[in-house]
Formats: sequence, structure tokens, C-alpha cells
Amino acid sequence: KLIRRRPTIKTKNALISVHPNAAPCVIREFKIPSKPCERSIAVTIIITILMEIHTNYITIIHSKSIRNCSKGIKFFYSNKEPILLCSFANGQITDLIEKSYDFVDKGDLVSAEESLKAAMRKEPANPLNYALLTNLGTIQRRQGKLEDALISYTSALSGHTKNITILENRASLYTELGETEKALNDYNTLLIEDPEHQEALYCRGLLYIQLQNYMWAEQDFDKILEVNEKSVRARLGHAILEKMRGNYDESERIFNYLISEMPRDWVLYEGRADLYFMMGKNARAMADIEKVFVESEPTANLYVLRGKIKLAQYEKERAALDFKKAESMGYNKEVIKELMKLAQQ
Repeated sequence: KLIRRRPTIKTKNALISVHPNAAPCVIREFKIPSKPCERSIAVTIIITILMEIHTNYITIIHSKSIRNCSKGIKFFYSNKEPILLCSFANGQITDLIEKSYDFVDKGDLVSAEESLKAAMRKEPANPLNYALLTNLGTIQRRQGKLEDALISYTSALSGHTKNITILENRASLYTELGETEKALNDYNTLLIEDPEHQEALYCRGLLYIQLQNYMWAEQDFDKILEVNEKSVRARLGHAILEKMRGNYDESERIFNYLISEMPRDWVLYEGRADLYFMMGKNARAMADIEKVFVESEPTANLYVLRGKIKLAQYEKERAALDFKKAESMGYNKEVIKELMKLAQQ
């Protein structure tokens, strides 16, 4: 996840207004609402300001407002909650940060990475560089630089060990790297801070399935349904769980229901195709796979699954092509190596 910016921020009636002629996100004033429930939200944001920014960045006039923020204080969004993340006295740094977003929007990730690195070199001691390190890690990850991304996320977490966004980013990266225990540790830390974080519960549940800890996985998926009874992720988790338990009929029932409700959610077709393959229903599996190939962008996992079906159908050359494609997309090289041995027999 990239930490994104927005020009104005509203939390109920708490409003951070901007100079009408200034650059987006430059704060002029933050008024404290009168209602207690809204005041607590506003005070939380102010505490964040005071904790995160050196005093020479900000002047407090009186208890009901913060004014004269002349140093280019910036607000970014994290998980839909406004959090003050970046404040830089140097206008050149602000320009570099802005450019990094523009490069991301254009798909030029190399230039986006260089812009963020240049921004941090301008002011390496800024305590809010962790926001830039987080974005740097995500940009590096999108380029396939997984080890570099891990270094960036870990550096960002060094002074903010309970930051939800960075923990989630690093946990998902550890999962991608096959570091299951480390991913679990990050998800556990995250869920201590936010016990109802649905994405973390879902991802941790999947990791528990990998470890064959089915009871704990079920608890995580059930917890999601307690928070959000309409959650598709929770039901998908249960479908995967029942598949791995060998309860194929129940798993198929859940997949069929989800696909009937969301016929253009291609992840569901991929999951059902894997189930059909495990059931020995290769024709049905291929029908789901081909639908995804026609309608969407297939994942590396889907290439591997199609390759396995081709192997079962004694189409070894076509299977090998799928395995090689999956490897080029970042699939585990050791797994591909073993599959290629089967394709070459």
C-alpha cells in the first residue's frame, strides 16, 4: 500500500482547511469541534502532530486552533484515517515528494524511487522520513526488488513499531518471501493494535491454513464475520479452509454461492478452479481458468495451476511453458524447478 495524499481532510465535522491559493494539503488552520465525540478525534490528530513534528515546524496560538503552519505541513491518508505523516521545511523536498506520486501515476517506478531517495537525502534526520521509507518499500516491491523493499519497511518500522500500515505491508511481503513465521509475528502485532482489522485477520487465517492450524484459521474468518457479516473475504477464507480440510462439497457450495453473487470476481474462479483440480474435475477447472484468462490478467498462481492440469493431461510441453511464465512473474523458483522436472520426464 502506498500512503496517499488528499487536498482536504474531514473527520466528521473536524476540518483541516487549506490556503485557497496554496499548494494542495498545506494547512492553514485546524479547528477543534465543540462536540465531545468529534473533539476526541481532533485531539488525537493534534497529539499526533505534537508527537511527530519538531516544535520549530508549528506554532500553537491557543487551545482551539493550530495556526501559522508555514513550513509545508502535509497530511496523508492511511487506511482511510487522516494521519500527519510528512512535514518538511525544505520546499525542494516537497517538490520531490510530489514528483514521486506523479511518477507512480505514470507507471515510472524507477523515477519514483529515485525521487523519494533524493528527498530523504535532502533531510536525512527528519523524523517523518518513515512515511517516505514506507512508500519507497512499496515502490521497490512493485519493481520486484523484494529484499530492498524489506529493508525499507524495516527501517520505517524501527521508530514506529506499532504502525498499522507498515506492519501490514511488511507482513504481506514476508508472506510473499515465504517467511511465514515472520509474517505471522507482524500480523499478530498489528492485531493487538487493531483486533478487528479484517485484511490482517484474513491474511493470518490463510497463513494458519498453510501451517495446517485449521482451528485458528476458522477463528480468524469467524471474527471477520462478527465485524462484517457480509464479508466476502471471510467466506472465501472458509471456502479455502474447507477445501484444505477435504470437505470439497462444502467448499464448492461456498464458491458457487460467492460466484453467483459476484460473477466478475475473478479470484473466486481461480479458487474454484483449484478446488476442481483437487477433486479431479479437470474439465471444470479449465473452464474457470480460461474464463479468467479471457476476462482478466492471470496471476502466476493461475499459470502454475494450468500447468499442473496440463501435466495431468500429458501435455508436458505446454505445462512447461506455463511454469516458465509463472517463474518470470516471480513465482517460487524452487517450486518451479520441481515442476519442471515432472514436465521433462
